[in-house]
Amino acid sequence: MKQIYWILTSVSLLSLTSCSNRPQETKTLQTVKIDTVASADEQAFLQYPGKVKAAQDISLAFRVSGTIQKIYVEDGSRVRHGQLLAELDPTDYQVQLDATEAEYRQIKADAERVMALYKDNGTTPSANDKAVYGLKQITAKYRHHKDQLEYTRLYAPFNGFIQKRLFDAHETIGAGMPVLSMISGGMPEVEINLPAAEYIRRGQFSSYHCTFDVYPGQLYPLKLISITPKANANQLYTVRLQLLADKQPLPSPGMNTMVTIYCDKENSQRLSVPSGAILQKDGKAQVFVYNPSDNKVDCREVTLLRLTGNGRSLISSEELKPGELIVASGVHHIQDGETVRPLTPTTPTNIGGLL
Repeated sequence: MKQIYWILTSVSLLSLTSCSNRPQETKTLQTVKIDTVASADEQAFLQYPGKVKAAQDISLAFRVSGTIQKIYVEDGSRVRHGQLLAELDPTDYQVQLDATEAEYRQIKADAERVMALYKDNGTTPSANDKAVYGLKQITAKYRHHKDQLEYTRLYAPFNGFIQKRLFDAHETIGAGMPVLSMISGGMPEVEINLPAAEYIRRGQFSSYHCTFDVYPGQLYPLKLISITPKANANQLYTVRLQLLADKQPLPSPGMNTMVTIYCDKENSQRLSVPSGAILQKDGKAQVFVYNPSDNKVDCREVTLLRLTGNGRSLISSEELKPGELIVASGVHHIQDGETVRPLTPTTPTNIGGLL
């Protein structure tokens, strides 16, 4: 029995000795990506895609109904201001005007006789008033029918081009139905859509220009025309800009372009950081500042202003300065004061990080 006791005791001591000789497991450090805080002054411009549009793009319609007698222009025709574009069959309106004109001449002659007699006290004031009112009424009717005959002709309201014919001759149309679409021939405009985050900064916009892929190396200066004060269904604000091309090729309506907006630098402390560096927690935004001397991170609260569209975000903070190192990726897996391992950047000679 004593031999069995001593054997078990020896086995236990050997087990304890073996466990004490095992190396202690070290805590695994989180690997994070490090980036640098940049000043927002380095991003003093915005870029948005736009489209070239004619300064005036309208649909032309007759003010009276009828049957189209003739359309004098084709798609793409260049027209001058005041040029006759199309005409309705004027027969009915001419007959109406002829009848009204005959009635007008008769009533006018009768009214003039009554008014002459009234001046010589040859008739009553009531008869004179009736003649005056009757003449005014028939005069208004005559002018209206005369205008209706004139409305059977459609003229170009400005110099430009016919974009499309919507009807052909001998078709019957109603008053106000578009017959032709027309664009102006002057300097075209550029239109872009601005998000609300940039709309509120519109007072800082200083200058504009645009570029076209079909005209490489050409910069086209722009002049602001207007910014709509109301957002559309997509919460975007429409900006109209006037092209100021001098001796450059003139872009055509419908072309795509890239518009650059230059902004005045702001006085407040605005910084640019990678969007992945911002951690939203308890309704607040924060970043982790990396200290290379001890590999620890320090949590600092920031104010998120907006996204800048290039994978970075614009923030405001009194506790952060340009040039400081922050955790750009992996912020959801670390805590304030934690020691981390920075991700080693890939060198030009270690392509793919295989070495």
